[in-house]
Amino acid sequence: MATRTIRTTPSSIGPTEVDPRDRTTRFAIDVAEGRVVAGPHVRNACRRHLDDLAHGSARGLTYDLAAAEHVWRFFEGVLKLSEGQFEAQPFLLHPSQAFKLGSLFGWKRADGSRRFRRAYIEEGKGNGKSPFAGGVGLYGLTADGEAGAQIYAAGAKKDQAGILFADAVKMVRKAPALAKRLQFSGGIGREYNIANHSTGGFFRPISKDAGKTGSGPRPHFALCDEVHEHPNRDVMEMLERGFKFRRQPLLLMITNSGHDRHSICWEEHEHAVRVAAGTRTPDDAFTYVGEPIDDETFSWVAALDKDDDPFEDPRCWAKANPLLGTILTEEYLAGVVRQAKAMPGKANGILRLHFCRWTDADQAWISREALDAVLAEFDPATEHADKTLNLGLDLSGTQDLSAAGVVVETGQVEREGEDGRKVMLPTYDAWIEAWIPGDKVQDKTAADQAPYDVWVEQGFLRAPPGTRVRFDFIAAWLAQLAQDHQVRGLGYDRYAYSKFAEELDAAGVKIPEWEHPQGGRRRAKVPDEIVEAARRQGVEPPQGLWMPGSLNFLEELILDRRIRIRRNPVFVSAAMSAAIEEDAFGNRWFSKRRATQRIDPLVALAMAVGVAQMVLPPPPVYRASDLIMVI
Repeated sequence: MATRTIRTTPSSIGPTEVDPRDRTTRFAIDVAEGRVVAGPHVRNACRRHLDDLAHGSARGLTYDLAAAEHVWRFFEGVLKLSEGQFEAQPFLLHPSQAFKLGSLFGWKRADGSRRFRRAYIEEGKGNGKSPFAGGVGLYGLTADGEAGAQIYAAGAKKDQAGILFADAVKMVRKAPALAKRLQFSGGIGREYNIANHSTGGFFRPISKDAGKTGSGPRPHFALCDEVHEHPNRDVMEMLERGFKFRRQPLLLMITNSGHDRHSICWEEHEHAVRVAAGTRTPDDAFTYVGEPIDDETFSWVAALDKDDDPFEDPRCWAKANPLLGTILTEEYLAGVVRQAKAMPGKANGILRLHFCRWTDADQAWISREALDAVLAEFDPATEHADKTLNLGLDLSGTQDLSAAGVVVETGQVEREGEDGRKVMLPTYDAWIEAWIPGDKVQDKTAADQAPYDVWVEQGFLRAPPGTRVRFDFIAAWLAQLAQDHQVRGLGYDRYAYSKFAEELDAAGVKIPEWEHPQGGRRRAKVPDEIVEAARRQGVEPPQGLWMPGSLNFLEELILDRRIRIRRNPVFVSAAMSAAIEEDAFGNRWFSKRRATQRIDPLVALAMAVGVAQMVLPPPPVYRASDLIMVI
């Protein structure tokens, strides 16, 4: 295939050549020449528009300003916003929104139909994506000239699909011109369909359960909200199969950034980035090899540049938040940034939702920088041969990781207390051990996409023979510890623990055992003897033996650098993959459901820290039956 090289500069279309009505091209030039702050992928999207104006005719592409003006007039002359300070106000388009609409509806093929059949829009939370998409749906239903137009607000789940649809319903109720033409099915607040009886069209939410019986949907427009929450392509593929019945359909995908790089959202994100960039030459010109990457996909990925730090430099905020200063205020984002600095567990969620940075976990527990500061190389066998151990044990199902955490107190360090006085606080060393069924290493390596085989070879992960977890091997390891050290206590999750307790009994292990619930409403009641001892000393009873207490203590130790954690890639992977959940009362716990990799080693270490936090003398032995559970 022949190579065609096209070189353009941002000023190849000068200001005097632009029709003053052309808001699409005006925005593209302002971005390309630096008058509007934008991230790398939006800069590329604007340069793509300018390049296509100059050279797109060779591919049969033309820009129809009248078509763009038509959709702009619909938004600003017909639609009304709802809720908050914009209640019943006209939908006045921000220049970035005018660019998106002008691109989607202005670019045409040689046969006069619209060029773009797919659109991927990724930008920060609070930039009006859902009302924008709802407005596009209402335009398709009432003003696009499509007979029997079927408009779908699509979601992986029914509730998710209803959010965008609800925005459209509210806009119809606020816009007299639309309210007269359209009819709702369902009562106020329970609408499930908007009908345009004059054209035979409708607008309704749809999820993956639709289309399994009877005829499938035949969308004119399919509006997919929060693509980063879609587990697979089922919904979008179902809708795109129906495009064959339409002359110029549109799949409009809107989303925040995500965290799962194996998701369909990441795949669409990466495709959109490539579509906007084309193939670049060293002189920063566009080079097309044969045909462009994808002439049917519109790309808008609002993102920061690689070296931008939104927590330190507010000047970059607008790159991920194009509507900053309109519906989204700097004061609000400044407050969000303060939260991220004060609570590291919120940092990744804020980076993802507000600054469009794809992160390692949905809501990371702690930063890599903070973790690196406490990782260390040391040999527990030589440095802690005579130390008292605090243990945590997180047992797996039949074929997954099982892990143990070990914590020893190493001394004290002086710190300033809340009242300004100097206090002495304990310091700790910690390490983990982890096990995986030896006969399943390769299978689990492929399934979890984690290098278990390498970690086994390097000695960081134990792989006793067999296809199932070998509790007898773990019990033997613990028995050796109990023989060589004084064990203060073992914190455990009761999942699978009854079987493991049988192995401990068989090995003759007698150590204090403390159940450590994983979080939520269920927690262990501290034994009465310890509660009474705490009251005699005038202190609150310790709360380490359930996840909020031990998580908070572990986080405090790391941030205050009062713990050394033996470097182990199994643990590092768990820590950097960890996500947290939180209830209405502010209790937090590690969430295995939302983590991106196995976090059992981290959970086990938190349990051990919880045991270490129990600074009051524990009773001699507590087995599972001695711990009273409250719900």
